[in-house]
Amino acid sequence: MLKLKAITKFSILLSSVILASVVVTSPLLAQVKPSPSNNQQKQLQGKQLDELLEQAKKDLDLDEYEQALSIYEYAASLDKENSKIFSGIGYVQALLGNYSEAADAFKKAIALEPDNSEFYYALGYILGNLGDNQQAASAYEQAISLAPENVGNHLGLGVVLLRDEQYDRAIDTYYRIISLDSSNQKAKNIFYTALLKQERYSEAIAFLQEEIVKDPQNAELQLKLAKAFLNQNNIEAGLQALQSAAKLDPNNEVIYFKIAKILQLQGDLEGALDFYQRAVKVKPNFIEAQANIGSILLAQENYLQAIITYRRLTKIIPENPTFHHNLGLALQERGRNEDALLAFKKARVLYKEQGQIAKEEELTLLIEEL
Repeated sequence: MLKLKAITKFSILLSSVILASVVVTSPLLAQVKPSPSNNQQKQLQGKQLDELLEQAKKDLDLDEYEQALSIYEYAASLDKENSKIFSGIGYVQALLGNYSEAADAFKKAIALEPDNSEFYYALGYILGNLGDNQQAASAYEQAISLAPENVGNHLGLGVVLLRDEQYDRAIDTYYRIISLDSSNQKAKNIFYTALLKQERYSEAIAFLQEEIVKDPQNAELQLKLAKAFLNQNNIEAGLQALQSAAKLDPNNEVIYFKIAKILQLQGDLEGALDFYQRAVKVKPNFIEAQANIGSILLAQENYLQAIITYRRLTKIIPENPTFHHNLGLALQERGRNEDALLAFKKARVLYKEQGQIAKEEELTLLIEEL
């Protein structure tokens, strides 16, 4: 699934609107003379707002979000008709992860300035983060109606349509984006994902193969092609695509892991072990790959290497009972019964703590047999 990058996107699209000016650290700094005229009051208030907004901008630059929010809220108490202030509140609330409050703020901004497409875009993004994909889609559609040439509005719509499982509409959105930007990779990802979700694997494969012809050095395309083939149960073609991806991106541990999983399922333990080890070489703390190495070593009766592997894993994740359990099995096979007993007892305690009763009973039997 395609995801838009939150804070970065906000900064690009809204900074020119939201962070327009500055902030004073205290409202008491803006003192007025006795009995000023209405015009003088407006001028003084305008100056104070400028100072407030400038200070808010400085606080945001320093990642002082709570302080910036307080300033924006005080500014809103001075000027309840300023859409930029409410959009500023929404922006900061979104940075803080307070999406409900952010949505309320942008709705107020929109009520004051209903022809601002950026406000609708921000509201769509926030509603999407709240999981309200249908209302998010409506907000993006409003943004599109106001700024139909803005690709970002269409991309936002495409994302929430995918989340809402409206795949035909997502595909229609893809075509609109491509008409604006024929090489937009995010749009192509929307299209490919929608095809996969609809189980239109042959179409997805044909699309990806065309893209690979255009960009033969793109490992990500080969990965996507592999996924489509595997979903189609064409294991050999999927494996071939993964191997092509590995050649293009030899430092990608995920590719090696996927190849290893397929080989392991096919019973090629030597091949699987090789690719799991490649994955760990790229990413030494790849726990799942290390665990699968351990299980293969046990199956191959390579108990010495299995002991080394599981000792490493029990140090990394000491609360995992399976690692202690398998360590005990490898130690037992090497005739190191005292060490095996310690490992089995530790595994039994952890299984009990985690409510795995059947495993706890299994360990009890192993301990009694030692």
